[in-house]
Amino acid sequence: MDGTPPSDVALCLRYLRLMEERDLDAARAMLAPGFFMVFPGDRRMTDLEELVRSSAARYRYVKKTFDETDSGTDRQGRPVVIVCGTFYGEWPDGAPFSGIRYCDRFVLQDGRLLEQHVWNDLAEALRAAGR
Repeated sequence: MDGTPPSDVALCLRYLRLMEERDLDAARAMLAPGFFMVFPGDRRMTDLEELVRSSAARYRYVKKTFDETDSGTDRQGRPVVIVCGTFYGEWPDGAPFSGIRYCDRFVLQDGRLLEQHVWNDLAEALRAAGR
C-alpha cells in the first residue's frame, strides 16, 4: 500500500470479509464511536459479539458475493456506501443454502464505519426451507 487510505467502498468490503472470517477485533478497529447496525425486523445492535451470537441460531456461516456497489453522500454530507449481492452458507444443521439477496448501506465518519443498515431475504429463505 502506498499510504493512500482505502476507498470507502474498499473499506466496507474489507469490513464485510472480516465479519465473515469472524475477525471481530480487526472489524471493530474499523468502527467509529457510536457505531450501530440495524437488521430486518428493526433489530438494532452495537456489539459485534451480539451479532455473532444472534446469528448462530439462524446459520453456521454466511459468505457474501459483492455484485454491486455504489457510493455517495447522505443529507449531512457523510460518505455512504451501498453493497448488494447474494449470500450463501450453511443452516445450523449443516445443510447448504445460497442465492439469498442482501443490501447493506454503510454511513462513514472520519474514514470509519458509523452505521450499517441491512436488508435481506433471509426470513423468506428460512420459511421456504421450513425452518
